[in-house]
Amino acid sequence: MIYRLFLLLAIIFEITGTVSMKYGSDHGGYFGHAIMYIAITCSYICLAIAVKRIALGVAYALWEGVGALFITFFSLVLFDEPMSVLKAIGLVILLISIGLVESGSKKPKKTVVPSKAGGTVC
Repeated sequence: MIYRLFLLLAIIFEITGTVSMKYGSDHGGYFGHAIMYIAITCSYICLAIAVKRIALGVAYALWEGVGALFITFFSLVLFDEPMSVLKAIGLVILLISIGLVESGSKKPKKTVVPSKAGGTVC
């Protein structure tokens, strides 16, 4: 459970860092870029902790996919970037892909089969 929390924090830091990068690029100054460097560093640290117990492919897909969804949302809301039909279709496909990766990462339950010798075989 704690490793999923670190993955969530990694996603939040990635979103914060990327949005701060855009803010810093649009408004000048160093504040946005300073937040970006800190947030992206924290994101990678949290991701590194998360992959201790979450499969790398799953963690990276969730980190990048969920991050991309929210970054796109914030770019529409905060920076008035356009939303095309193709972009919307791509986001729907991304959502489906995230669901498939997550569902494919669940380990099947072991079934206990009684053996003829009186023990059980897993």
